[in-house]
Amino acid sequence: MGKRKINTDTAPAALGPYSQAIAAGGFVYCAGQIPIDPATGEFVGTDIEAQTHQVLKNLVAVLAAAGSDLSKAVKTTVFLADMNDFQAMNAVYATYFAEPTPARSTVQVARLPRDARVEIEVVALA
Repeated sequence: MGKRKINTDTAPAALGPYSQAIAAGGFVYCAGQIPIDPATGEFVGTDIEAQTHQVLKNLVAVLAAAGSDLSKAVKTTVFLADMNDFQAMNAVYATYFAEPTPARSTVQVARLPRDARVEIEVVALA
């Protein structure tokens, strides 16, 4: 059983030596996404709500390229620059996931790439 690199122009290109996602063993492992508009390469919004929407739109695009979607998500990890943004992020996040919602971890980190306020990674069924 091998692994397959997932790449799409409808999500931001990787900022380093990693893949947007890897499909392997019946799962899709998405790299963390930050709020970059893939068309412009620029950040979308300065508030946590706008940034969370863009991050999740990027993840939707990566999962679609792998033949999956958020309804197949089994685990997410949310990285926040400031845990005070948790409630607002959570309100947006909740609009993207139906029951049964994926398992999730949320952590505050010292800093995110390009000083994003939020980054989210997903593991989903292929």
